[in-house]
Amino acid sequence: MKKVLLIIVIVFPALLHTYAQTATLSNTDYDSYFTQERLRIDLTFAGDAKKQSIFLGGLHKESQWSGSKTNLVYPFDYGEYQYKLFDSTGKVIFSKGFSTLFQEWRTTAESKTTPRAFASSYWIPFPKVPVKVVFYERVKSTGLFSEIFSYNIDPKDKSINAEKENDFNVTPVMVSGDPSKKVDLVFIAEGYTVEQMDKFKTDATKFAGYLFNVEPYKSRKADFNIWAVESVSKESGTDIPHMNIWKNTIASSNFYTFQIDRYLTAPDQREVARLASNSACDAIYVIVNTNKYGGGGIYNFYGLSMSDHPTEASVFVHEFGHSFAGLGDEYYSSAVAYEEFYNLKTEPWEPNLTTQVNFDSKWKDMMGKDGVGLYEGGGYMTKGIFRPWPDCRMKTNTAPGFCPVCTKAISDMIDYYTK
Repeated sequence: MKKVLLIIVIVFPALLHTYAQTATLSNTDYDSYFTQERLRIDLTFAGDAKKQSIFLGGLHKESQWSGSKTNLVYPFDYGEYQYKLFDSTGKVIFSKGFSTLFQEWRTTAESKTTPRAFASSYWIPFPKVPVKVVFYERVKSTGLFSEIFSYNIDPKDKSINAEKENDFNVTPVMVSGDPSKKVDLVFIAEGYTVEQMDKFKTDATKFAGYLFNVEPYKSRKADFNIWAVESVSKESGTDIPHMNIWKNTIASSNFYTFQIDRYLTAPDQREVARLASNSACDAIYVIVNTNKYGGGGIYNFYGLSMSDHPTEASVFVHEFGHSFAGLGDEYYSSAVAYEEFYNLKTEPWEPNLTTQVNFDSKWKDMMGKDGVGLYEGGGYMTKGIFRPWPDCRMKTNTAPGFCPVCTKAISDMIDYYTK
């Protein structure tokens, strides 16, 4: 929204964190620290509006590491969370930023009265030597990161699970080269029965075409590999709770997330991650077999949307902008469940939104070029937050494409995976 895992609780006091390591590592460093495989870290985030904890669900050894082997230390200040890998000397050897559905839920009214837990998964290259992984949360009041959880990983630990979790076919939709030098986009089938797998493969090819019809993806097509996981569901479609429609599907997706009709998510992201366990994977997008309007996209978590709707192309490109490039929503008039999602006294981390608290870190150097400016309204708020352009794909489904600021952010993200 299911498999019981041993839960180990290791929660550390919050410590303000400053960045000390920003340099990227070389290929030699990668081979010194990591094998060619990857390790999935399964976690549970639990808490309410005021507090949160992280619990370890398990470690899982998977197939090849397909991420960059040169850009190992994250160059962006993106995400509501970050995780870092330290060697025995305290050197950062890998890091990445991300956001979660749990973090979004913590801004809803329900979180003020009812604690909840959300499962999710994160990947690192499989280490050759013992390492320490540390997770950080972004403190809303300051915008700075604070340590929330850490765990020591010994690659020789016999409890690291290495079983193959599924036998679903992974079909190449488009292969441009070595996964470590390409963006590997994985399409997951959700709500497709075994009889509908040909439809899914057609839909995956169709969605790939939608992506490369839009800049900057169009010009960077050769930087992508695209894969389709033929994950079979017992029933066709998805849950629509407010219409009393329930379907037994492989990723347990549903509309009506946070009681918003159009918000389509798969609440247990760990289940989605398992479906991608046999594929090269830098970005996950779930194609949901439905003609009902809706979707969602969370940074370095997943994107997902409907397969059959007149707006399917624009919604997919919009949601992938969230999940892949960390772009924020630029609209402010549609209903959302969030309460005070942004703190106007800090600078949003999303590259296409600003409160002007630290505008130098955003698109100040692009002002006046190609219509780039400061247009008030964005991030679900009419006042205090500004976007770069009057209308962009991150604002409406009718916009012809991305603004120059979003285009640059997407290109920078492609470079991170490929350069």
